[in-house]
Amino acid sequence: MLKLFVFCLLLVTCWPIALVALVLYPLIWLLLLPFQLVGIVVGGAFSLIAALFYLPGRLVRAI
Repeated sequence: MLKLFVFCLLLVTCWPIALVALVLYPLIWLLLLPFQLVGIVVGGAFSLIAALFYLPGRLVRAI
């Protein structure tokens, strides 16, 4: 909702910059998509390592 408000404000004040932003936003999103995927993979790897680290304690607590 905030992005829409900022876009509308930019459209009213300076419409050429708003049109350039409208065209460049999807391109920048596509450019940053691999970094988002790497972040998801790294977060998953850290979660797996944490789960393996806490596994012995959970097994002892279950007994």
